[in-house]
Amino acid sequence: MVDYIIIGAGSAGCVLANRLSADPAVRVLLLEAGKRDTSPFIHMPAGVAQLIKGSAYNWGFETAPEPELENRRLFWPRGKGLGGSSSINGMIYIRGHARDYDHWRQLGNEGWSYDEVLPYFRRSINQERGEDNYHGVGGPLNVKDSNASLETHQRFIDAGQKAGYPFNPDFNGADQEGVGPYQVTKIGTQRCSAARAYLTPIVDRPNLTVETGARTTRILLEGKRAVGVEYEVGNQRRTAMAEREVLLSAGAVQSPQLLQLSGIGDPEMLTAVGVDVHHALAGVGRNLQDHLDVVVQYHCTDPNMSLQKQARKWKLPFILLQYLMFKSGPSTENPLEAGGFVKSRPDLALPDLQLHFIPAFMIDHGRTMESKPGLCIHVCQLRPESRGEIRLASADPKADPVIAPHYLTASPDLQVMIEGVRIARKIFQTDPFSDFLGEEYETSRGAENDEEIEGFVRRTAETIYHPVGTCKMGHDDLAVVDARLRVRGIERLRVVDASIMPTLVGGNTNAPAIMIAEKAADMIVADSAA
Repeated sequence: MVDYIIIGAGSAGCVLANRLSADPAVRVLLLEAGKRDTSPFIHMPAGVAQLIKGSAYNWGFETAPEPELENRRLFWPRGKGLGGSSSINGMIYIRGHARDYDHWRQLGNEGWSYDEVLPYFRRSINQERGEDNYHGVGGPLNVKDSNASLETHQRFIDAGQKAGYPFNPDFNGADQEGVGPYQVTKIGTQRCSAARAYLTPIVDRPNLTVETGARTTRILLEGKRAVGVEYEVGNQRRTAMAEREVLLSAGAVQSPQLLQLSGIGDPEMLTAVGVDVHHALAGVGRNLQDHLDVVVQYHCTDPNMSLQKQARKWKLPFILLQYLMFKSGPSTENPLEAGGFVKSRPDLALPDLQLHFIPAFMIDHGRTMESKPGLCIHVCQLRPESRGEIRLASADPKADPVIAPHYLTASPDLQVMIEGVRIARKIFQTDPFSDFLGEEYETSRGAENDEEIEGFVRRTAETIYHPVGTCKMGHDDLAVVDARLRVRGIERLRVVDASIMPTLVGGNTNAPAIMIAEKAADMIVADSAA
């Protein structure tokens, strides 16, 4: 018997394990289906290229065929192992826009305005540049300004300004709009994942037990109360009981899946796959939102301006050896060091597009190598109106769920993407790129009018890895948790991860997931003491 069981050692689960076990009288069990974060590719900033291809630290999901994207099945990488997706992501530290959180509060979620969540963002980080109104120091997660060290990164920032967008040195400060360098979760020349930040320093606490290779199959319920979990390690089935609470932090795909496997969800959806209904909650798995992304790419006439030169296969062993021996070399840099937040229309109040610049070709999530030098701008629509769902494919807890994002089912989303393609091209066609910009890449070359660009988007758009919303916080009929993240109608059960977001924030989602867990930890402690 323990006090708290945490399901999932991703970004949120690592935070909870750290904060709750800080009280030596509290016993915490952290269950993670994946491995320990021992691979050198996790800690190497450029190692994401290898991790995303493999299955050791990546669930490697696929969506159902997407009707608005030519019925393609899209690759959905999600982190598997200590640190979750923070161990395989691009390390960009972005919070979203302040108004995103004010909107959550306007939806009736007390305590979630920007002014109320900002202290948790500040508490979670150690910003190397120092403390100010927006950034904290002394927190577990190390955040630093990227160097934008390659000449090409600076060329992108200059080009963005030439195209009419302001320079912004801090996307997490007073204003989000503009182009500039990203902040990244690095410590020295290594990745600072949630596991490195929150779990590694405290993993030896005697009141904390961390089990890896432990796949949770069901939440145990007595009436309308969560009392424990059932999980498997290898072929062995185990149970663990929680005296206080079960905390579900398995992410936007697997948190709703586990609720459904436990009989909590839409009765019609559950009975269709042979799961007994224990508690009717129609919103479980619904309200899925994600950032759709399309990549505008150009050939590069100067190989020195592109990372493709460094990625040649014969060089990789030497680059890896340099990193392993000296923690130096090209693999210590994150290619995602510059980007921007811009508006698809000048009359908008907030940026609705995010740009990620990479001085390389990016084909099929980087899984397909292109030997020729290239440059690309990822164009990501920040506030989609389309809504999808996660549902069980079967009652088998080891079967992947059905992931149906329903991208572009809301027609305004497509127009934003079309305008984003034009903006990326406008940036590429400015003077800072003129002396080494080649032809546009074949997939989009010649797509000029709306109909042609629409075809390019439908043929090539992919996720940029920000699914949220499937256990939404709120008060309406689709709300799964309340403002204190307690599952509606079930005692001693909370969901603490990005799935609780009622609406998708305007930016990368790792920093918000960490903030959510920081705030949740305070609420859990306060509720326990009440």
